Amino acid sequence: MDEKEYQRKFLNLKILKGIQDYLKSAADPDAALDSDSAVYPIKVPQELLYQLVKLQGAEGADEAIHRIFRLGLTFWSERLFEESFGTAESLKMFIELVKSRNKD
Repeated sequence: MDEKEYQRKFLNLKILKGIQDYLKSAADPDAALDSDSAVYPIKVPQELLYQLVKLQGAEGADEAIHRIFRLGLTFWSERLFEESFGTAESLKMFIELVKSRNKD
């Protein structure tokens, strides 16, 4: 593995770890991460937002949008994992490589 591929995989590993931590904290609202960021505005289909607010109120609509985001983030991270590592065994081997390089 050349240095460019190593760096790409290492950055993807950091992204996947961040997503994993975020999704764990999103499942437990009391465990919010200090590093969470908010990017506004997001585009939401107007009718979806209107009907969610009408049916569930503003707080319910907000929670629904967060659930949709988490589902999309989960799907996207699974694709990133497949493209970067392919298998759990490949990921484990890469993590061992990272550990061995950090010992030096």
